[in-house]
Amino acid sequence: MSEKKGRVYLIGAGPGDAGLLTLRGKELLGKAQVVIYDSLVNPQILKFCRPDAELVFAGKTIGQAHISQEEINKLLVNRAKEGKTVARLKGGDPFVFGRGGEEVEEVVKNGIDIEIVPGVSSVTAVPAYGGIPITHRRYNSSFAVFTGHHQGEDSDYDPAEIETMVFLMGLSKLESIMKKLLGLGKEASTPVAVISCGTLPEQKSVVGTISDIAEKTRVLDVQTPATIVVGEVASLAEAIGWYEKKPLFGKTIMVTREKEASSEFAELLGSCGAKTIEFPTIEIKPVRNTREQKLSVQNLADYDFLVFTSVNGVSNYFDVLASHGKDSRELKGKKIIAIGEKTSEELLKYNLSVDYMPRVYTAEGIISLAEKLNLDGKKILIPRALVARELLPDTLQGMGAEVEVLCVYETLVPDHAKQELDLIKMKFSSAEIDLVTFTSSSTVTNFFSLFGEDPELFDKTGFACIGPVTAATLLGHGFTPVVTADIHTTRSLKEKILDFYLS
Repeated sequence: MSEKKGRVYLIGAGPGDAGLLTLRGKELLGKAQVVIYDSLVNPQILKFCRPDAELVFAGKTIGQAHISQEEINKLLVNRAKEGKTVARLKGGDPFVFGRGGEEVEEVVKNGIDIEIVPGVSSVTAVPAYGGIPITHRRYNSSFAVFTGHHQGEDSDYDPAEIETMVFLMGLSKLESIMKKLLGLGKEASTPVAVISCGTLPEQKSVVGTISDIAEKTRVLDVQTPATIVVGEVASLAEAIGWYEKKPLFGKTIMVTREKEASSEFAELLGSCGAKTIEFPTIEIKPVRNTREQKLSVQNLADYDFLVFTSVNGVSNYFDVLASHGKDSRELKGKKIIAIGEKTSEELLKYNLSVDYMPRVYTAEGIISLAEKLNLDGKKILIPRALVARELLPDTLQGMGAEVEVLCVYETLVPDHAKQELDLIKMKFSSAEIDLVTFTSSSTVTNFFSLFGEDPELFDKTGFACIGPVTAATLLGHGFTPVVTADIHTTRSLKEKILDFYLS
């Protein structure tokens, strides 16, 4: 019987920002059965792994390794020999001070197929996020890269001949590196930039000279990982410095939407420089195979209108239809009313266009719209959550319509480990969370069921609401929003948050 033959992908994860992962890297992570990753890999990148992938942490820090290099090599080979597809995910580019070459040699020596996917290296990316072009026609035509871990006295480079020097992993030896450069003839006034946590929302840039950069980084408590740039190009950091000038840079914002929808909103805020914490306070649970659903599908021909108030209402309703062997063709000739652009876009996935959309994305908006329609005697179906405001169905019935509410999903409070809740509470107490965003009344109610309503806990935290209904729920818990969106979309909420911080 022949031995199973797996495959290894050596993938560069980039310098930190998940958006800098290559398309090929993302594609292969979605295929890998085993993912072995390092400590510098952004956890957001792990979202691209297939749900059933085995995730193995193999991080290393100075003087300490979670798994030794020999064990990592053995793990790669053994998993591949089991017939598995293995992704070895390393920060930056795996062939730039990443010991990727050693791992590849071991894999190839054992007759295993390998593909190498280069990553965006911190050598160039971190200076770029700090506003430093690593080469510039006015200042230099070359650069050299060193690892700060191995700056021994026997190094034989000549600083006078190197216009720009980049040191990786050198923060702990910054002072000795600067002294050595002075001893080798580099001018004390030579510009130096130290960029900590480059490409991430925690990024901090410190600019100085060879003579004072070590003291400046001590005073400002600069943390690892850090990239050091020595040379005239470093003087451009303060003038260009685009990343740390983003409007929400330095702000930490919590997103409480359901897990499946939180990333899109978090990315909107992240594009403005915010650090986001995705902490869902609602969980969507489908409701299926009820007697009411069966009767509704059987009597589908009777409805004149369908009203969809959310994306979840759309997707879950069509899942209900599919479970009874039906699809969107059954809705031919029926009028569709939907709240919001996202709900409309979701309907397009089922080849349905919206006939009516209110200008205000609330139940009140639909009521204003309905007043212009003749609904007397019309039969209306509203697929929605188990618990929702009764304002819409009650008002439509008052207009003479026959309204049927069909539960297709329910919203629950997600299970969060006590350790996770305690960590978040600690962040609130230490004023590490600037703003909490709410996109529905359920997110508000569930948030306070998890954390309580102690005003002191949220003394340094603001709250932002997607619309007046959500804001009213927040007020009912004793808190006033600092931001309320006019148009009830996450994009509008983002714009209002920008206005709040920029005003």
